[in-house]
Amino acid sequence: MQFILGSSSPRRKELLESIGIIPDLIISPDIDESNLKDELPTACAKRLAKNKAVKIKNDYPDSLILTADSIAFCGRRIIDKTDNVEVARDYLKLLSGRRHKVVTSVYVAHNNKSISRTVKTTINFKNLNKHEIEWYLESEEWINVAGAYKIQGKAAGFIKSINGSYSNVVGLPLYEVKNMLFSVGYLFK
Repeated sequence: MQFILGSSSPRRKELLESIGIIPDLIISPDIDESNLKDELPTACAKRLAKNKAVKIKNDYPDSLILTADSIAFCGRRIIDKTDNVEVARDYLKLLSGRRHKVVTSVYVAHNNKSISRTVKTTINFKNLNKHEIEWYLESEEWINVAGAYKIQGKAAGFIKSINGSYSNVVGLPLYEVKNMLFSVGYLFK
């Protein structure tokens, strides 16, 4: 069976490869990823992951498709991807000294069967001083990543604690993904 990763995220591909899963094809679903008015972060992640799979399934109806969407949020406020340094600075100030969550919804579609799982991880940031924020912004690791930081990069030094899946924060909860793929008959090589 052809296995398609429906994601433009290089981190998701790397995460899958780290557990021995190599997609046959990688397709960027290219959907509108705007959140709807008053939509909660978890509902948004679920909707986007499903919409990505549905779009790819139309062109590849016989393939096994895996899509995902990750959203970082603090309270009800989504900390979206950005390439604007001022927005990233505001996000880092918001996260400073606080807990926030990262939710990833994963959707697997094969034939007429689909499965979805949503994983939530809580991250506790240290209090960041102005120097630390500016140092991190200079690294440019924050560009176009959920939460405006990469836990697998320099921001690892900002994490006081994490409750849940580390790989979820990177972009794909591997434990759940492997079990989902196994349950639909994916043969691991």
